[in-house]
Amino acid sequence: MRSFIRSTFLAIFMLSSAAVWGADLERGLAAFAEGDYETALAECQPLADEGNVEAMFCVGRMYANGFGVPMDDALALKWYGLAAGEGHGQAQYKLGLMHANGWGVAMNDVPAAGFYRLAAGNGVIEAQAALGYCYKHGAGVQKDLAKAYMWFDIAAQNDDLSAASERDNLGDRLTEQEILAARRSALQWLESYEGSAMHAGRLD
Repeated sequence: MRSFIRSTFLAIFMLSSAAVWGADLERGLAAFAEGDYETALAECQPLADEGNVEAMFCVGRMYANGFGVPMDDALALKWYGLAAGEGHGQAQYKLGLMHANGWGVAMNDVPAAGFYRLAAGNGVIEAQAALGYCYKHGAGVQKDLAKAYMWFDIAAQNDDLSAASERDNLGDRLTEQEILAARRSALQWLESYEGSAMHAGRLD
């Protein structure tokens, strides 16, 4: 009996390992981009189950949007959450959106702003702009137009034209001194981020 159990476990392990070894992340991501969600899921799900961060994010996107699978916010939250826990910036941003909009979770701007902050720190431009909106409207954070200006300026420096417009519109509601301080803070943040990125090998 013990021999049979060991053999059964070994067979299951070998089948599982074969599925992972046969999976191809690049093929899965390419299939996702082309709208071939059946192939994307077949390639990415085994890798996601094994903890591959990009595969987890891909599977999360599929469940969040109903691409090739039934739309399931709970599973989207699960896979986004796992990827976000590994520092995946886009997954952190998506979690922020889900909390802000009440998708699969109670609507709550506080965790939304927290996830935006994490994603912004990982260079996600949309999250940097989203933090600007949070500070502009006091959504999940204390309203602070100077900090809103700072985050819009950071996103604008990363070529977000909408954030640039928001920043410029806020200029009429701040003093010249407040604007200069906000710009200085934005520059310091960007310099710190770029220095961290170079140290981590993310920039040439």
